[in-house]
Amino acid sequence: MYVYLYDNFLNHKKYAAILKSIEIRLTDYGIAGKILHLNNYIDVKPIIDDEIKRGAKTVVIVGNDRTIGHVLSRGATCDCVFGFLPIGQDENSMAEVLGIPIGVDSSDILARRRRQKLDAGWFNNRYFISQLHVLPAKVRVIYDDKFQVTTPFKTEVVVCNFQPFYWKKSKKDKEIRVVHPQDGKLEAFLRPLTKSGWWSYKYEEPSIFPFEEMEIIGDSPFVVEADGKTTKEVRIKIKLARNKIDMIVGKNRKF
Repeated sequence: MYVYLYDNFLNHKKYAAILKSIEIRLTDYGIAGKILHLNNYIDVKPIIDDEIKRGAKTVVIVGNDRTIGHVLSRGATCDCVFGFLPIGQDENSMAEVLGIPIGVDSSDILARRRRQKLDAGWFNNRYFISQLHVLPAKVRVIYDDKFQVTTPFKTEVVVCNFQPFYWKKSKKDKEIRVVHPQDGKLEAFLRPLTKSGWWSYKYEEPSIFPFEEMEIIGDSPFVVEADGKTTKEVRIKIKLARNKIDMIVGKNRKF
């Protein structure tokens, strides 16, 4: 049995036609199922657990990067197979990583049920799926208890899991660079923010460090964004979670 979790942004009438087309395609494949509508404040884990008790075997996330991060960061331990139907061109970088086309053709990937075990990140007793972002702050970064990185400047830290890291050398730089995450490990991207003139700052080239466990310690509370949730922390420890996510992916996935 399939259960489909629709993000609340899909209630907008501009998505009605594409959702109707997808639902028709799913019916043609014989994999239509129960539709549940989410909001940003709901904890999806008990909902998924309840549907599994009712016989659900596959839970399909319908939305974008924020949707998949919201659902999987809370439902990573649920005993089911997850699918993803990306909708809309904005905020859908993880669809490319997973090898899933945006729109109606994503139904074809779901029907083929090519499955892969995917990593989940873990920090301060909660999961993150897409990426973890520490906004520029004065921090110390310790890798695998072996060495540490410090700078006299504020440093931005991004830890990638599913979601790629896009960056530019400066605001005027026209070229957008991208680093795709690799399966089986986490990568941290560190960018010091150095002063450029009296009132302006610029980012240095990012340094890339693959790691098994990393600790970030701040001189004062720093802002952490992970899967749509923002908190202030003074110390976080990041590592791969022990369990993996059973996910339906496309043959053109990036890992």
